[in-house]
Amino acid sequence: MNREDAARLAGRTGLAALAGFGLLAVVVVATDGTALSLDDGSHSWSVAHRPEVAFAVARGLTATGTGVIPYALAVVAGIIAGRTARQRLLAAVTSLVCLGAGQGLRYAVMSLIARPRPPREDWVTHASGWSFPSGHTTTAALAAGLLVIAVLIRAPGRGRPIALLIGCWGALVGLTRVYLGVHWFTDVIGGWLLGVGWLGLCVGAALRWFPAELTVGSMPSSRPDAAGDAQSTAE
Repeated sequence: MNREDAARLAGRTGLAALAGFGLLAVVVVATDGTALSLDDGSHSWSVAHRPEVAFAVARGLTATGTGVIPYALAVVAGIIAGRTARQRLLAAVTSLVCLGAGQGLRYAVMSLIARPRPPREDWVTHASGWSFPSGHTTTAALAAGLLVIAVLIRAPGRGRPIALLIGCWGALVGLTRVYLGVHWFTDVIGGWLLGVGWLGLCVGAALRWFPAELTVGSMPSSRPDAAGDAQSTAE
């Protein structure tokens, strides 16, 4: 797949996910932020099923979806994806900008919609702010997406199992927010859609605007020329 096709695919995927997010946001606003049937069922099940081991695992997983960890993973994604020092630096900075801007967008939407969280007596972890979309979910989805792309760039075939594990981590962070009682399930769905949508737009923009020699996965153009020069000299 060439750059143009990849940029088009990323952009269309991002727009489709953002369209789904917008539709879900309209539903949340139209219902005044009250829990939907899907929310009630998943919340009730979570409150009723909290064995000690599962609770501890959920607390550990949910902690990885905020703070310094997602930003560190964004930097790691840039280092993995790039082949040269310049590519790695640009990829790491771009990943950080994508993650930070995505969090800013999520916070703006969250403040605008101002959906109440589930009842506080059902919480078993710390939470702050409004409920929709889930911040941990959005952040983990973005960080996981950046890492998945980086792994598939460097190892398209062999990297698939690793990419799958990273994707599962991103999804599980969101699910822990429901399990720990601090978010409705539709908050998590909103976080997934917003994360995928914003990531798609960022990747599409990078492929369209960045010079080809700085795009991760590309080798420096001087290598083939140098090899050709060496061959000509030898002849």
